Amino acid sequence: MDEPNNRNHAQRLASTAIVVGVLVLAVKYAAYRVTGSVSLYSDALESIVNLVAAVGVLIAIRVAAQPPDRNHPFGHTKAEYFAAVLEGALILYAAVEIMRVAWARFGDPLELEHIGIGVGLALLATAINAVMATVLLRAGRQIRSPALYADGKHLWADVLTTVSVVAGIGLAWMTGWWLLDPILAVAIAAHVVWVGFVLMRDSVGGLMDMSLPESDMKPIRTAIDSNLQRALEVHDLRSRLAAGQAFVEFHLVVPKDMLVSESHAICDRLEESIQAVIPGATVLIHVEPEEKAKMVGRVTQVE
Repeated sequence: MDEPNNRNHAQRLASTAIVVGVLVLAVKYAAYRVTGSVSLYSDALESIVNLVAAVGVLIAIRVAAQPPDRNHPFGHTKAEYFAAVLEGALILYAAVEIMRVAWARFGDPLELEHIGIGVGLALLATAINAVMATVLLRAGRQIRSPALYADGKHLWADVLTTVSVVAGIGLAWMTGWWLLDPILAVAIAAHVVWVGFVLMRDSVGGLMDMSLPESDMKPIRTAIDSNLQRALEVHDLRSRLAAGQAFVEFHLVVPKDMLVSESHAICDRLEESIQAVIPGATVLIHVEPEEKAKMVGRVTQVE
């Protein structure tokens, strides 16, 4: 799938996630209203954050899809990272609100009502979320969209939260120990804090131009080694990832008597081989004559 198709696909998924978010929020809120459970309230509150974050993801993906312009010659792809950072911040806010509500219930635990209906609604909501999360995670990995991937991780964390809530409510109903409800809400808040921290950490890493993972760098080095032809070596191999766009650059050392046309042909071949293993990658090659370069081996990676 090429870059324009990737962006269109990402926008369709982000729009779908908003519709799903509204549906899940309605179902979870109904579960809370039926039972009065503070842990189900906490779960519904996290869904509000999911919905707001989904809107932010759609806006960021649309901004990222804009072509390069005079002020942004490398494009707008990093806009997606801002959405992921925003989502992490919203998750942390949800954790604070959950703690506030749960703390008030510790002094006055309530017996829950209509547990069967409430649990059924919660399980319906989490089944919908599980499907959406799986779709977003798969698409986020395939098209290298940090915003979609972050949204998928958030939804999957929400799935685990709801399952834990349902299990805790069931245990409270069997034992009659209704204090489990606010205790479980606090546990949810702690989990939500961790999810938010991880999302923000990974997104900030993207804004700081982290290198492609070794799982991508290894086939890149193999592709280069296999297509050097008469070129002598490659050094200063670097990479970075900006949202869905991978950037690879290096210096190519060639014999001093090599014609420009031949070195250009080698560069074309290297670009094609790298793009074959990293689809859509932007490759920048600086050609050096051998007397200007320090010979250090065939392919080296800057650490």
